[in-house]
Amino acid sequence: MHTRRTFLGTAGAALLAPHLYAAEPAKKKLAVVTNIWHDRSHAWHMAERFLHGYPVEGKWHRPPIEVVSAFVDQKPETDLSAGRAKEFGFKIYPTIDEALCCAGKALAVDAVLLIGEHGKYDRNEFNQIKYPRYEFFKKITDVFAKGGRAAPVFNDKHLSWKFEWAKEMVDISRKMKFPFLAGSSLPVTWRMPDLDMPHGAEVEEVMCVAFGGYDVYDFHAHETIQCMAERRKGGETGVVAVQGLKGESVWKLIAEKGTAELFEACLARSQTLAQPTATSHRYPTLAQMKEWVKEPVAHRVEYADGLKSTMLLLNGLVKDFNFAARIKGQKEPLSVLFHLPPTPNVTYSAALMSKAEEMFLTGKAPYPVERTLLTSGINEAGLKSLATGEKRLETKHLDVKYTVGKESLYWRK
Repeated sequence: MHTRRTFLGTAGAALLAPHLYAAEPAKKKLAVVTNIWHDRSHAWHMAERFLHGYPVEGKWHRPPIEVVSAFVDQKPETDLSAGRAKEFGFKIYPTIDEALCCAGKALAVDAVLLIGEHGKYDRNEFNQIKYPRYEFFKKITDVFAKGGRAAPVFNDKHLSWKFEWAKEMVDISRKMKFPFLAGSSLPVTWRMPDLDMPHGAEVEEVMCVAFGGYDVYDFHAHETIQCMAERRKGGETGVVAVQGLKGESVWKLIAEKGTAELFEACLARSQTLAQPTATSHRYPTLAQMKEWVKEPVAHRVEYADGLKSTMLLLNGLVKDFNFAARIKGQKEPLSVLFHLPPTPNVTYSAALMSKAEEMFLTGKAPYPVERTLLTSGINEAGLKSLATGEKRLETKHLDVKYTVGKESLYWRK
């Protein structure tokens, strides 16, 4: 029997129902454009954060973003993309155009994740890997131009191995007015200790002691340096010269007054500093370093405002990224370890994807893409110098100027 009270109660519930059971906001649609997708590849590191989610401050975060399509350039026997597509319900298309349009005639996604790392690609005479990031980017923006609508794009690591192409990519993003972000996970990973370059500091010299291969980890080291250097007084002013050094030239550089102090500060932060087998927990001698490091490499960078930078790859001595800086008026160098959590979760890539997610959702890049434009050019110049007899190369083309805000954007919890 329906009474007036039950009728009003039912009617009230009906009125409240749209609020109680309202559908969740529609997820943003993401297209993945990648070289290759296998275990421990960058697609595994990054694209899968938008499939499975990732840990944030002790909770498992699931982005309100859905991977709806992908283009995968190379598919070896170890390919994971087909299995991921079946599991998560997205489609892999044979072309970038089809992936962005989901086989239709117009852009059908809200964001693009461009991962141009790993896979089998040639190296040029300067030891650069000719990853097709620029070519992929152009195909993406051709879709934007055709349909008259653009979407945010995140580009993993370098913009391109050729600076002219990298600059064109940034210019296109500005002209077409879409958010564009790029670069390494090093600037946004945790730091030990938890500190940043003081905003507006008068910085005289900076250094990163790192490890890894040509045109791979040297880029990460330059991004480590640049995310700190860009906070100096006056902001970024560009780079006027770069010199690559190897062998004995590196050891001579390390021994120079001032540089030696920064080198020691970097090694004092390392958690992987090599030790002789007969002893432990002591500072290696120069003779030991020379014995362990078979091919020391350095890029010496001169900025337009007088700042000097040294990037060191010392395989056999360290297996981490350590930064130090000499600041005017401070007796001791500022120094910090850029911490990379271990496999298999490697959450430093989650830290990077959190910035991509932020841009995809807000339509604003959290930091300037000019950082990676500059580091792409610095790395190219360093490799060219090494390949041409350690010549100091003037780099008037690296006239990249930008500023950043006071807020520190690396992960801290």
